Amino acid sequence: MPFTRIMLRQNYPEEKLRQLSKILHQALTEEFAVPAEDCFQVIEMLPASQLIFNRHYLSGTRSEDFVLFHILAGKQRSIEQKKNFYHALSRKLFAKFNIHPDNVMVIIQFNTAEDWSFSGGRMYIPEDLC
Repeated sequence: MPFTRIMLRQNYPEEKLRQLSKILHQALTEEFAVPAEDCFQVIEMLPASQLIFNRHYLSGTRSEDFVLFHILAGKQRSIEQKKNFYHALSRKLFAKFNIHPDNVMVIIQFNTAEDWSFSGGRMYIPEDLC
């Protein structure tokens, strides 16, 4: 049950945003054990003055193609799953859009099932906990 905020510069065409969303979801389903129907994302396109980042911090060289993925997930994943996800997402973005891996930053946070209400004001309780 991840929720992802994708932050990037303005002026991406709609089709490119749809494809970027699909690439993220594909990497999540393939490497992060996310069900195919579990897709919740917000894409924020920001002017340069509102997307502030260090071009060299713990990276090679970032450019205007910088994309930040902030993922909130409801269950822990293994270190191996995280590594595989980071690699798959970067590889797919480079292959499809030529976004260099130095321009891909991912932050993952975890919480618990009771921190989610998907609808109706009901707390989410996974079936295996009932």
